[in-house]
Amino acid sequence: MPELQRDEAQTRARLIDVHRYEVHLDLTHGLEVPPAEPEGEHFGSRTAVHFTARTGGDTFVELKPATLHSATLDGHPLDPGTLDGNRLPLTDLTAGEHVLHVHATMRYSRTGEGMHRFTDPADGENYAYTQLFMHDAQRVFAAFDQPDLKAVFDLHVTAPEGWQVLANGITEHLGEGRWKAAPTPRISTYLVAVAAGPWHSVRTEHAGLPFGLHCRRSLAPHLDADTDELLDLTRRCFDRYHELFDEPYPFDSYDQAFVPEFNAGAMENPGLVTFRDAYVYRSAVTDTERQARGVTIAHEMAHMWFGDLVTLQWWDDIWLNESFAEYMGYQVLSEATRFTDTWTAFAVARKGWGYDADQRPSTHPVAPAPEDVPDTAAALLNFDGISYAKGASALRQLVAWLGTEDFLAGINDHFARHRFGNATLADFIDSLARHTDRDVHTWAERWLRTTGADTLTPVVHDTGDGHWTLTVDHTGSHDGTRPHRLTVGRYDHDPHTPGHLVPRTPRTPLTLDLPSSELPTPLEQGGGAPSGSWGSTPSKPHTATGRRPALLLLNDQDLTYAKIRLDAASWHTALTTLSGLPDPLTRAVVWNAARDMVRDGELAPTAYLDAARTHLPHETDLAILQGVLTFARTQIADRYLFAPGPSPLGEPGGTPGRRHTALTTLTALSRDILRRTEGPDNGAPTGRRLIAVRAFIDSATTPDALQAWLDDGSVPGGPHLDPELRWRILGRLATLGATPLDTLRAAIDAELTRDPSATGREGAARCRAALPDPAAKQAAWDALFTTDDADGKAALSTYLFIATAGGFWAPEHHDLLRPYVARYFTDAPALAAARGPVLGAAAGTHAFPVTAIDQDTLRLGETCLADPGLTPALRRKLIDQLDDLRRALKVHAAAGAGTGAATGETAGKAAGKA
Repeated sequence: MPELQRDEAQTRARLIDVHRYEVHLDLTHGLEVPPAEPEGEHFGSRTAVHFTARTGGDTFVELKPATLHSATLDGHPLDPGTLDGNRLPLTDLTAGEHVLHVHATMRYSRTGEGMHRFTDPADGENYAYTQLFMHDAQRVFAAFDQPDLKAVFDLHVTAPEGWQVLANGITEHLGEGRWKAAPTPRISTYLVAVAAGPWHSVRTEHAGLPFGLHCRRSLAPHLDADTDELLDLTRRCFDRYHELFDEPYPFDSYDQAFVPEFNAGAMENPGLVTFRDAYVYRSAVTDTERQARGVTIAHEMAHMWFGDLVTLQWWDDIWLNESFAEYMGYQVLSEATRFTDTWTAFAVARKGWGYDADQRPSTHPVAPAPEDVPDTAAALLNFDGISYAKGASALRQLVAWLGTEDFLAGINDHFARHRFGNATLADFIDSLARHTDRDVHTWAERWLRTTGADTLTPVVHDTGDGHWTLTVDHTGSHDGTRPHRLTVGRYDHDPHTPGHLVPRTPRTPLTLDLPSSELPTPLEQGGGAPSGSWGSTPSKPHTATGRRPALLLLNDQDLTYAKIRLDAASWHTALTTLSGLPDPLTRAVVWNAARDMVRDGELAPTAYLDAARTHLPHETDLAILQGVLTFARTQIADRYLFAPGPSPLGEPGGTPGRRHTALTTLTALSRDILRRTEGPDNGAPTGRRLIAVRAFIDSATTPDALQAWLDDGSVPGGPHLDPELRWRILGRLATLGATPLDTLRAAIDAELTRDPSATGREGAARCRAALPDPAAKQAAWDALFTTDDADGKAALSTYLFIATAGGFWAPEHHDLLRPYVARYFTDAPALAAARGPVLGAAAGTHAFPVTAIDQDTLRLGETCLADPGLTPALRRKLIDQLDDLRRALKVHAAAGAGTGAATGETAGKAAGKA
């Protein structure tokens, strides 16, 4: 399918103006048969497009049908045979108004692109919903499929009796399965939404608008259990946005549908936001996970303004959608709801995503140059940690520098000027500039048009005369001039509570603007707020009176986006008192510094693990506890401390014993937390206990305790094992393989009988792929890399693909998996070419041989990348995976040579240069 080129989109936008679409979809075809059968794969689509040509000329409309039955332009038939791939030519247009009619049969999807069809294994009910981002409207109806050709959409759907149809506007049932949606305001094609099926719905009204929650019938009890929380969050965020924005909510209703096998977290369809239905919790979750769901609700609601009301003109400005929604989601949730500590979770769970992406060869500016996004395939690659986490961090820094009042004034100016239209980065920056005397254009060039993460390192000296000095080394950005406004935290030992730190008094914050010709005078010494400078002059030493703080922390409160280092004395203090810092966001900044030092080879992985063992038993913030344990388990143990034995080509490797030691440390740490959370006040409902149970399961090196928990149906002292924990235990038992394989297979089958849901199917697929058995691995591989054309077998849905891949690669099975490493680099490209970008990205992310940490894998990957036929989606994921592999090999080399990676005691000297 040819990708739409930016210059093609510009040419078409100059030629035509689109007014209205009338779309009729017939979803009644073949629903009595499985979706893999030919007659169950299709639905009917009829479209009338009303548009005006400004001048005479030629253009095309996009559509990707199973069969194009007919097309007429102004009543004159077009030859269906002229359809070239996904483009139907419209030639010899005359200036004036035109109507295009298209009748086609379209394909249902099992990869979440276009019209996705799903049969619920729990009750056999069928559901269908659209996901049209970014160029998949053409999979459902004929469209001028680009964001700046907005139009009114008039949707009609014919569905089976007993179904409910949801859409962007309020829907009306006309009888006999026919539904009509209220016409939309002018919106982009990628924002059109339909969700049809026997939904379980909860409806209410707020601010004069109908609100609704919807999910599959089999999830009804779980949605009902959370309805009060979900509606409360929705109302509070809705009201807060109306306090912040002058422009009222621009659509006629607000439905939130939790849909099956959804590829993303959610999609901001105006009036009908779709969420992955994993957000309807079937099992116990932590409060941090509930907060993450709340952030997603707030994020998608922000899109009603950022993205839906005002839409990007072309995909180079995707940050205008995602960075803003990411920032506003965290900020508004913290202001409007009980989740007041969202930025700690952002620091731990999201910011590392941005830092990692920004240090890879595939990095790109938050706002790339238009010529760097020449087509939709290139644009799709930029939905990553930079467009989300780095962009949101940049906006948080912008607010800290600009001030909230001026920032909001600029936003509201932007909405007023471009409502129901399209806008660019230049438009937005101009709106901000009209409401501040700050040079936001230069700020944007240095933050949004550059790549890489800066590193800020404090250099602290005792002068010997009762003073100490601070200089900040600022490296990383292209020319060293990316500005940073940040707070320097100063902490002393608590004289009353050993192991705890207290902010230095008086507590007036020390704010720095970097780079500057001179660091500001500390406010407690009578200096004013710094004016800052964007010159490249290195910072001059700041001198302070009295003893230096025990801990001096750059970017306390995490207001900027930069890797942070600690000086030697501060690092020593952090190692002994990290859990004694009073503010969780401060602790998150320190943990992130340690994480970055491990990845950069400046801190030994074992030192990070030792710090976790020391401080996590005392950690009260769930986001920190979960984030640090996840990094320790998935990166420290599985990548930085696991070096497989001899490689397939005979080169020597490392010693798997270091990983076993790490897992033993993590299970001991988990048991420690479980002991500390026993009793009536710390039972099953507490998040700390649930996190510890999960970590123990994932890190167990022997099956005895896990089998005992499974047999009892409970962890001693709680919690009872819900479906998620039961599948988690079975997956680990399968990986360990300590029980006879037939017994494990029987246990998986029995659990699937107990839990026949879609999630149960995924759990069973993961467990079967995890069995240490040649036949099981071959069966899993065949399932992963089957396409629809292979022996009549249906290819896996995206969710089952990810589940199967998640069980396949295990460090414990390195020898068994060796033959599959080379196979991956031939089979994955073929799969990506056959099944498209979603499965290509999934193959690159989830099916990559992450346990093969050796030079041979690197060479195989580099050879694969040299293939010019590699699809863009898979190529991007392989570039990132190979860069992570190189980083892991460097960490191994440093540890093996005894150089580079420092211990906890010496890391501060390297980082702080003291």
